[in-house]
Order: sequence, then C-alpha cells, then structure tokens
Amino acid sequence: MADDPTTPVDLMRALTRAERLLARRVGAVLTTEGLTVEAWRVLCRLADGQGHPMSEVSTEESLPPGTLTKIVDQLVDQNLVHRRIDPFDRRRIRAYLTPRGRREHERIDALVRVELAGIIDDAELTGQLVDLVARLDPRRQPVRAG
Repeated sequence: MADDPTTPVDLMRALTRAERLLARRVGAVLTTEGLTVEAWRVLCRLADGQGHPMSEVSTEESLPPGTLTKIVDQLVDQNLVHRRIDPFDRRRIRAYLTPRGRREHERIDALVRVELAGIIDDAELTGQLVDLVARLDPRRQPVRAG
C-alpha cells in the first residue's frame, strides 16, 4: 500500500489500517482494565449523562443490536451501566452510566488520553478526520469530541 493514498481503495486501506492500529493501542490499555474497545465506546457514548436509547447507541457505535445487548448486559453486571424505560416513549430503553461507571470512565479516559497523547492533541489531524466524515456523510451533523 502506498503511504500517500492516490486511489479510492488506497484511501480505504489507509483508513482501515489507521483504525486497526488505533484500536490496538487503545485495546492494550483497556485490556488491563477488563474492557473491550466496543465496551469502551459504549461507555464513552453514555458519558454525557443524558442517557441514550439502545437503538441510538447501536447505530452510532456501529454495533449490531444483539452485540450491543451483550455488551450492555456485561456493563450492567459490572455496575457500570443501568437501563431505564424512556419516560417519553415507554417502548424504548435508555442506558445510563452509574456513578461507578462515571468514575471508571473518567479514570480510564485519562489512561487512554495518555496513551494517545500527540495524536488526539493534533487539532489539524482531528479536524481533517471530522471534515472527512462530513464529506462522506453530508446528512450527518458533525460531532466534535469534548
């Protein structure tokens, strides 16, 4: 693969390779904490404290509903997440971090940030990635990490 993607397939390969390398680095940190990358992504999605419908988490984190259910079941067993019936639509279930889940998310987030220092701090790189996502899916509202 060329270091400078010049074809669509080169671009796809470069992005796939970058995602795998990033997941490997983050995964090494998470393994020591007893979490998978997918479980970490769920915790991060719920970290805003608003609670999110399971269907939304499934879509936004690119996890099949059955896989998400298993992950959330494990997080519930670890007292990191709890589920509640949506007060506005009783057919939906919303997931929230527990107080322990919030503390663990903050603690592990700090470890991940140390591991990725120099990458996530690169405003130009992260801006380019956000812009690329916007170009590939113009209907989607851009979400900047906080």
